[in-house]
Amino acid sequence: MKYTLLFVLLISITSCKQSKSSDKKNAIIKTEQQISFVTDRDGNSEIYLMGVDGKQLKNITNHSAPDYYPEWSSDGQTLYFYSLRSGNAEIYSLNTRDSTIKQLTNHPTADVLPVPSPNGKSIVFMSERDSLSRCVYVMDSNGDNIKPLTSNTAYEESPSWSPDGKQIIFTRQIREPGDTSHAANGEIFSMNADGKNVKRITHKPDYDSGAKFSPNGDKIAFYGSQNDQWDLYLMNTDGSELTNITNDSIECYSPSWSTDGQWLVYTAGFRGTYNIFKIHIDTKERVQLTQTKGRNESPVWITRIVL
Repeated sequence: MKYTLLFVLLISITSCKQSKSSDKKNAIIKTEQQISFVTDRDGNSEIYLMGVDGKQLKNITNHSAPDYYPEWSSDGQTLYFYSLRSGNAEIYSLNTRDSTIKQLTNHPTADVLPVPSPNGKSIVFMSERDSLSRCVYVMDSNGDNIKPLTSNTAYEESPSWSPDGKQIIFTRQIREPGDTSHAANGEIFSMNADGKNVKRITHKPDYDSGAKFSPNGDKIAFYGSQNDQWDLYLMNTDGSELTNITNDSIECYSPSWSTDGQWLVYTAGFRGTYNIFKIHIDTKERVQLTQTKGRNESPVWITRIVL
């Protein structure tokens, strides 16, 4: 009788374990879409989260020093940003699961604008550590193996990965023919992830920056100026079919794609007051998501796993 009961108990335990294992395999991963952005509404630049409808705001950095430029791991669980909290512009990561913050760079010059690769193994960023100018660098996601991808005297900014992680797009300031004053025309360039095969993509007058690939990789959104007006633009990855999609009387900057590629979230305003908006790519419907004085900027549309 004792052995019969033991056998039944073992069968029950094994069945329970198999059931739990099966439940885990069949579990549906829940996600939510949010927008992160930088705001000085508290008197200091902090990184906030909000819903894509502009509601449910949450301060996620909450530090006395300024924090800037949020970018996220592919699962939306790790935030990368740069901050002045050490007294110098350095790059940090924040694990939103346990609120652990790590300083990833430590250099006397500025390290800024970190963007993790789609596979999460690398971070592209901008640094002035080569003393030439601000150039494009890459490092491992833990801050190791820092190396330059560009090395020249031209000022560069706004790096971003292609969805497959094979290319990086960025802005480089150049001097156009006939301009004897200074290199003031920002243009969008692309290169391989190893820094090779650098190509110029845009050839429009005035300054262009903030380029981001669409989720499927067939379009690039960026902001640019023309006739003293800043707007959002779309183009093919080779620079063709350039289209002004905002054509607004207020200044528009820093586009970020929605997960489905149907919307762009961006910064817009003038005279020191900037807020977060979103615009539908096809219908051009616009929705204002924040409404405060001061600066609301650097929005990023993310899909986060709900734990």
